[in-house]
Formats: sequence, C-alpha cells, structure tokens
Amino acid sequence: MASSSAPVHPARYLTLFLVLLIGVYLLVFLTGDKQAKTKLGIDLQGGTRVTLTARTPDGSAPTREALIQAQQIIGARVNGLGVSGSEVVIDGNNLVITVPGNDGNEARNLGQTARLYIRPVIHAMPAQPKQAQPPAGAPGAPPAPGAPGTAPAPGVPGAPGALPGEAPQGEPPAGQPGEAPAAPGSGEQPAPQPRPYPRDPAPTPGEPAPAPAPPAPAPAPAPAPAPAPAPGDAKADLAQRIADEKQLRQSTNQSVQILALQFQATRCGEEDVLAGNDDPNLPLVTCSTDGSTVYLLNKSIMSGEEIQNATSGLDQQQGQYVVDVEFKSGGAKTWADFTAANVGTQTAFTLDSRVVSAPEIREAIPGGRTQITGKFTADSARELANVLKYGSLPLSFESSEAETVSATLGLSSLRAGLIAGAIGLAAVLLYSLLYYRVLGLLVALSLVASGAMVFAILVLLGRYIGYTLDLAGIAGLIIGIGTTADSFVVFFERIKDEIREGRSFRSAVPRGWARARKTIVSGNAVTFLAALVLYVLAIGQVKGFAFTLGLTTLLDLVVVFLVTWPLVYLASKSPTMAKPALNGLGAVQQIARERREAAHATAGRG
Repeated sequence: MASSSAPVHPARYLTLFLVLLIGVYLLVFLTGDKQAKTKLGIDLQGGTRVTLTARTPDGSAPTREALIQAQQIIGARVNGLGVSGSEVVIDGNNLVITVPGNDGNEARNLGQTARLYIRPVIHAMPAQPKQAQPPAGAPGAPPAPGAPGTAPAPGVPGAPGALPGEAPQGEPPAGQPGEAPAAPGSGEQPAPQPRPYPRDPAPTPGEPAPAPAPPAPAPAPAPAPAPAPAPGDAKADLAQRIADEKQLRQSTNQSVQILALQFQATRCGEEDVLAGNDDPNLPLVTCSTDGSTVYLLNKSIMSGEEIQNATSGLDQQQGQYVVDVEFKSGGAKTWADFTAANVGTQTAFTLDSRVVSAPEIREAIPGGRTQITGKFTADSARELANVLKYGSLPLSFESSEAETVSATLGLSSLRAGLIAGAIGLAAVLLYSLLYYRVLGLLVALSLVASGAMVFAILVLLGRYIGYTLDLAGIAGLIIGIGTTADSFVVFFERIKDEIREGRSFRSAVPRGWARARKTIVSGNAVTFLAALVLYVLAIGQVKGFAFTLGLTTLLDLVVVFLVTWPLVYLASKSPTMAKPALNGLGAVQQIARERREAAHATAGRG
C-alpha cells in the first residue's frame, strides 16, 4: 500500500481522463459514418429473418447431427463477421437466421455452403444472353455440336482452331501474395492448360505443347439439358434436377462438355441448382460469380478442408481487395507442387460450384500461402474470408425471401427500461446529495463522466466489430450504475472511518483512499469475473447483458481512479469544503470529538 503522504497530482489524473474522453469522441465523429449512434439489436430496431431449407443430393431428409453442425458453423461465421445479437435456430429441417437491420443479403451469405475447390481450367469462354443462344433442340436452334453431319463448333475444346488455354480477359495472374497481375493483351501465346493432376508430368522447357486428344470414335449422344421446373410447380424433384445437372455439366464425354458449355453460357445469371453439390472428382462446367464467363474445369486438386486460415485486405499493388489464404501442411505441399508443374496455366477457385477467381499461375508458390483475387468489395472479401476460415457446411441450403422482424415490442420494453433506469439514477443521486451533501455532486460528475465514456465506446464497438445494443445489454448498463455507486460508497465510508479516528477531512481523504482502493478493486474484480464467466457460458441475449456489465465494471475502475479520487482530493484541500454543513461529515466529526473527550477523561482519572 502506498503511503498516504506520497505526493498526489490530481490534475494529471483528470487530464489523462480528459484526453481519453476527447480521443474516443474524435474517433466517433471523425471515422466511419461520423454519427454518434449505437447499433441496436433486433429487439430494439427490428431485423431481417431468412429461412434456409436444407437440401441433399439424393433428396433424403438431413440428419439432426448435420443440422446441428451447420448451426454451429453459421454461428461461428456470425461471430467472425462481428454481427452481434443474431440468432441461428433449428426449425425442423430448416435453419432460421435473424440478423439486426434490413440487409437480407448478409443473412443469405451466412448460409452459403462454402465448398471451395481448386480446379485447373480446361477452357473459358464469354457468357451469352439467354436469348442469343437457344439451347439445342429448340425450334430454330442450331444442331448440337458433334451431331452427325455438323462441323465442330469453333472455339471449344477439341475443335479445329480452338484455343484450349485461352484465358478470359481481366483475370489477374496467380503468384506470390501482393504480386501485380500481368498486363492483359500482352500478345504471348498462352501455355497449354494442365493435364489431370498429378497423372501427367509437366512439359520440359522448349517441349511443344501436346496436341489435343482426338474425339472418341463414337461419342455418346448428348443428354438433353434438364428443363427448368414450371414456376407453379412447388414440388419439383430437386434430387432429379441435381442428378440431371451432374449428368450434363460433369460429364467426361467431350461432346457433352461442348454442349454443356454452350448451354451454360446462356444461363449464367440464373440460380445454380448444382451449387455446393458438384463432384470434385469429375470435370465441371460452370460460370463465374459475376456471370460474365463460363468455364470447363478439370477435377479438383484440393478442397477447402486444406485451408488453415483466411483473411481479407486491400492489396496496395493491385489496388483491389483480395483474400489471403493459408493452407495446412498437406495443402501447402500440394499447392507448391501443382504451381511448380503448371506455370503459365490458368487455375480456378470455385466456391459452391461457381468460379470466384481464375488467375494464371506465373511462378511456383511455396510457403503454403496464396491469394484469391476477383471483383471484391471490402464487405464481399471479408465475407468470403470468413466462410473459408470456418469451413464448409455439411449441407447445402436454399434460402427464402427475407422477412422483416418488427421491433414494436422491443421499443415498448426499451421505453420501460429507460424509465426504470432514469428513476434508479435519480434515486442514487438524491441519496448521495442528502447523505454526502456536496460530495454527492462529485458522485454525479463521476457518473456523467462514466456515462459519456460508455456511450462513445458502444458507438465505436458497433462501428468496428458490429456490436449491437439490445434490451439485455441495457439491463447490464443499468446494473453498472449500481456498481459504480458502490465504489463511491466504499470510498466515502473509509473517509468517515478516518475522521472517527480523529483525523481532519483534509488528512482523512488520502488515508481513506489508500484503504478503499483495495476494496474497490477486489469488488470490481469479482463482478468482472462473474460477467466473464456468464459471457463465455451463456447464449443469446444473456451475452449482451454480460458484455455491458463487464464493460461498465472496467470503466468504473477508470472513473474512480482518474475522476472520483482526484476530485475528492481537490475538495479536501478547499477550506470551504471542510465545513461540516457542506461535506455532511458533521455527525462523524462530533463522534470523533466525543471519543477524544472520553479518552482524555479516562487518562485524567488514571
């Protein structure tokens, strides 16, 4: 314990708190949206609810274990995005996600399966408007390529004059993280695309590219593309549709691949029924996420299960947002070997059966790290990194339309809670003024300082980590008022104890503080520990209560040490504040005088 006679510099403590307070409010008004508004939870501002219906490739009902695993993964994604106050519940064979605000896309993105595969690109071609290329067999449509009596279609694999290694414009090359992409249109002949990895070795330098394999002597007839279900048919056989898509878009027959490329190029803007259900051991015909390019991809060389971590950020050299991926040890070796053997070829990162990015490999990439590039925004890059980091869902889901959740009941409860909080605060201040007189004003100043700091921190937490304030959180704040008041009472009662022992108000304040601060720290430590345990073990809105209770407990220590103690110390140096009529310590001083007189009388008789 520090000596009570140690020099005290109250101005330093008050200046430090003032600097902290000004600093957080500068962050409030000079960063982000520059508005001093806290993010409110679902019960206070309403929200958006999306129902995710599980679908399996064979049409069977999902298992309970798979639904629970999916619920846990989506919950981890919610926490990874910093979205507080969200709910993920199981309802039969569905998952119901409710997030604060009116952004339904955020809830839908949380439910994406996030099955990532890395596939070599065999061929890429621009997508076409649906009306520009009617599917084979339609009236007026050209005969399917590979059909008897027709010439092979130009620009597709296996056709004369085709460019199997041609990459679509605008895709950056793959290389070490942070490497600038090669300039499009350099005029160099693209290298041949990789063979099925790792069956065939890479060509030696200077070796001519192998000629495309000749088509099979008797190609199997191409299956008719799966017709889309009628809009009014709500009971369409989903399992059969997925099987038909696989038969068309994951065929190993070259003629079927040609047909699938042409057909898929006309429907890149449609919902993909195969999303998250493609077989990684078969080729795949699919579109890019922006719908501008259609790809023929080889079988996967690696899955997202080999990803150790994923983060997003702005690449300063490329001037675009990227997702940095770190592989596990096995995935790092596979990626290093593959990139070393396939320099100059194009490789696609597919997420839920769609191509996120298809860069060209410029050099071997050792070290287990790489980048996924694309037309990302800050939010989309962060969401992609988030879903990759927490893994893929065991099921694929079909999302419903977003529904708005009303906040009428929450607003009524908020109004009642705020009234209760105001009454409680007024009662604390009234008691402090009646019992401690002018010292009660110091209590009021300390509570105002604490409230101003709490409000600014809640605004910043909502802005930077997505924390939302709900009714349970407001309850934690109200209880925090009582915790702060307890610290004042402990301090003031210690001052009274010193005065009862015969000391003056001026000397009692530093001695009382030296005895009170241990008790204040111990009491707040117990409260903070209880809030921490509650936050770790609780679920749902109870976490919000525990969070705000812990926050106000920490700020109580800051306010008591940097505001209350310096203010009371300054008051003890004032002759005016030493008057019993002002500090409310007259009765205690009378007790001290009576004790001294009794002690003198006893000493005189002795």
